[in-house]
Formats: sequence, C-alpha cells, structure tokens
Amino acid sequence: MSRRSFNFLFSSCCGALALWACMTHRDSIHADESRDTPPNVVFIMADDLGYGELGCYGQQKIQTPNLDRLAAQGMRMTQHYSGAPVCAPARCVLMSGQHLGHAEIRGNRDSGNGRKFPGQWPITSELVTIAEVLKAAGYATGGFGKWGLGPSDTSGGPNNQGFDRFFGYNCQRNAHSYYPPFLNSDEEEETINESPIPGHRKKPTGAVVADDYRADVYAPDRILAEALDWLGEHRDRPFFLYLPFVEPHVSMQPPQEWIDRYPTAWDEENGVYRGENGYLPHPRPRAAYAAMISDLDEHVGTVLDRLDKYGVADETIVIFTSDNGPTHGGRDPRFHIGGAGCTFFESAGGLKGYKGSCYEGGLRVPCIVRWPGHITSGSVSTMPSYFPDWFATLTSVCGGELPAGQVIDGIDLSAELTGGQTPHREQPMIWEFAGYGGIFAIRDGDWKAVRTKTNSKRPGAWELYHVATDPAEASDVAALHPEIVTRLAAEFASHRTAESDFPQPLLDPSNRR
Repeated sequence: MSRRSFNFLFSSCCGALALWACMTHRDSIHADESRDTPPNVVFIMADDLGYGELGCYGQQKIQTPNLDRLAAQGMRMTQHYSGAPVCAPARCVLMSGQHLGHAEIRGNRDSGNGRKFPGQWPITSELVTIAEVLKAAGYATGGFGKWGLGPSDTSGGPNNQGFDRFFGYNCQRNAHSYYPPFLNSDEEEETINESPIPGHRKKPTGAVVADDYRADVYAPDRILAEALDWLGEHRDRPFFLYLPFVEPHVSMQPPQEWIDRYPTAWDEENGVYRGENGYLPHPRPRAAYAAMISDLDEHVGTVLDRLDKYGVADETIVIFTSDNGPTHGGRDPRFHIGGAGCTFFESAGGLKGYKGSCYEGGLRVPCIVRWPGHITSGSVSTMPSYFPDWFATLTSVCGGELPAGQVIDGIDLSAELTGGQTPHREQPMIWEFAGYGGIFAIRDGDWKAVRTKTNSKRPGAWELYHVATDPAEASDVAALHPEIVTRLAAEFASHRTAESDFPQPLLDPSNRR
C-alpha cells in the first residue's frame, strides 16, 4: 500500500470515528433529554366497562378495533383492579391514591344540596389529588367526562382539585342521560339541549322508538370535542388529560349508525326493552349495548389519532381502564340494569359478580398502557395492581412529589411497565364498600378474602379464594385454611380507618350517620 493510499485510508477512518463519536454523543444527549423530559399523560376511564368487553380481552361480538390496536402497541394488564365497585368511590381512589379503607368517599352518596342534580359527596380541600401533584410539577391539567366527587361550588369541584379546565357531567345523576339539559363548563352550567331527555322512563305498551329518546346534542360527542380543543391548545407543554368517558353506563342512547352495524337477530330472543330494569327503553337493547362500547372505542381512536396528528404520541403515556365491572342484573332476568346485555356478551369475562360487588367481576377491569420507547409492544403484565397505584406511578414518571402527610396506598408500577423487576407490594390491596349492603375485600398475594352483608345484623362470614388458580372464585376454601382467613381479617382491620360519612357498623358500631 502506498503512503498516499495509507494516508487516505487513515484520514477516512479518523473521519468515520469522529462522525461516529459525534453521532453517539448527539444520540446520548437526545437519550438524556428523553429521560429528563416528563411524558404527557392521557388517562381514559370508561364507565361500567366489563373485563370481557374488549376484543383484546376475549370479546367475540363487540367491535373494539382502536382499543385492540392500543393493546397491540402497548401493555395489557390482566390482573388490574378498580379502586371500588361503583362510580364515585372508584374516582376518589384514583384521584387520591388511597384505597377504600382510607378514602374519603366510600359510596355513591349525594351532596344533598337540594338541586335536581345535586352532585356527589365532596372530597375535602385537604385531600391532594393527582391533578394537583401534576399541576405543581408544571403540567396543564384538563378533565373531560364524569367527575362525581363534589359540586363545582364545593371543596370537591374539579377546578378546586387541580384541574385548570373541566367540561362534562359533574353530577352522576345528570349522566344517566346522554341528552342532558346541561353540562358543566368549569364553574358554570352550559345548556346543551333545550328539550333534554330524562334518564329514566318506561314504555309498558306500544312501539318503542329509539329516536324518541334522542335530542339535539349527544353529550359524549360534545365532551370529546371540548377535550380535543383543549389538547390542541396545550400540546406544546406537558399535559395531563383526564378523560372519564361515560359509556357504556346506561341509559342506552347510542348513535343509530353503530346500532345498524350489529345483527338484528341478536334481539329476536329477548325482544324490546321497555324499561323494566330502570333507565330508558330501547327497541334493540343488545345491539344498543354493543353500540355504546363501539362508540366509546371510536372516541378513544379519535384521541389517539389526534396525538399522532400533533406529533406527541411518542411523548405520551396513554392509560385506558374502567371504573368498575359491568352493570348487574335486575328484576327482569332477561336484561341487566337499563336493558344491558351483559349475560349475552359475557361482559365479566367469566369472572364472578358484576358492578356493586367486590368479587372479581365487580373489581377486575381491563387496563391497557402505551408508552412508546418505554413499554414493549404487545406485552402482558400479570402483576396484581389497582387504582391507588396510578398516583404513585404518575408522580414518579412525571417528576412530581408525593404529598406530605397524605397516606398513599399505591405503589410505583413504572418498573413493571417498562420491563424491569416487578415491584414488591408490602401492603395488601383493600376494598371497603359502604353500599349494596356493605362489602369488604382484601387481596394479599394469591389469596383474596371477601365478606358481604357487613351492614346487616347477620353479616356474612369471610370467604376465601385462591384467585391465582381460581379467578372465577368458584371454590370458597375458607374452611380449609382458617389460619389464612384469620390473618387476612386482621390485616383488613389494621389497614383501615373509620370514615364517619360512610360508616361500617360491623367495624365502627358507634360511628353511625
């Protein structure tokens, strides 16, 4: 090799090495910047969506392509639990990071302020919500959907609990109709239907016509539009977008275009729903129930598409879940509450119980998490987790600070989400529900104990299930393992505090409302 050739080769190699070093340094800087930049957060929560109602969780009849795609792009959690078996306390647990043994709200109690739509019992000003934590960390905070934690003019109003912007239903009773008289826009009531549809009506005889229960403005579309506008305004800074959507909670009033996509044969067996189990009648109840879930799925898809359009999808952690299990049965055994076809669709995914129950069907909910570059596409987590964990997790990944003096019962799931070591849970998972006759539940490892009728003079005995091998809770093995029952009962009692607004007579006999 000539000296000229050698010098050329040497210079080329040096240049290549210098370029590689420069690129490596640049990529390292970008990687560090990526690690240091907190993600945006989109938290989507369905209302009464069952564990088995999405295609990615085994549903065979209802179309959910957008949520199935989200699961393929992220992680599907198969043992994720809500914080409560009904709406308001589940939301309180999510917002506060406190399980039902510590939460301020433990049932669906109204505030009693004399309004037609009074709003639910308010959380206090002392409670720190995850929205307040993220706002303090520099996030824009917007909530769009159903609140249920206190009227706007109380300490529990969303604008008093860390949200810069709120639009939707403050009161859960107003949310019984998809064509309500008004929605709450921050502190004001914005009329959306001059001729609203009440959420409860019966039609004992005569033709049932879906259009009789529709008005001008379909609230879910209006809420979604407000959410998208807010997202567009805040896409250039860290944002927390909380979307507690109202579907598929009854009444059933979905768009006709979705109903028409489902077979008419579905409703030939049970026929028309006339309001026998409450809420509104519908001529095609099974198709209507499926349509509500598909419409919800379409709304999720719209949000995901907007993240793509704004170029922020890779910088955003998206969480989708449900506030509790699917709605339960009613007086007419052909239908569930509101005419829902939860038996037909196997909505609980083979689990025991429905909404209002602390058995698996009332608490275990679908949960999908997507975080590009951090969560492996198509991954599955079997780790038992629940709503209190999101407070600790989002505080961690978003660079916030846990509130001093406030008990946080959840744990940081970020290592589990990103493929690290599964975190250890030192405390058991607790549910103490004041409604439906009173229900206790505790899960510690693979064991779960349930006690019903706790408000009764004759409360039920503790039941025991090994949910790792018996997720359907088909075999109560309390008699075979009395020592485990004794231990879990003692742990339950030691990991709770009395709450005077939601008394448990069995544990707090002197604490009665």
